[in-house]
Amino acid sequence: MVQHRSMLHVADNTGAKKLQCIRVLGGYKKRTAGLADVITCVVKVAVPHGTVKKSDVVHAVLVRVHK
Repeated sequence: MVQHRSMLHVADNTGAKKLQCIRVLGGYKKRTAGLADVITCVVKVAVPHGTVKKSDVVHAVLVRVHK
């Protein structure tokens, strides 16, 4: 489960490497996100010439979850 301030690894080709969750979307007082949930994140680590830069706010969908 992903909650506020969780660090995430990115599985796409935007250039971001690590994200930090800043908001779990989808309801009032929803505290954790599971598989296929949409979250709002900030980019913490990015490659130099990628599509997104460090400190960009992005939306993400959880595609893999580890217990």
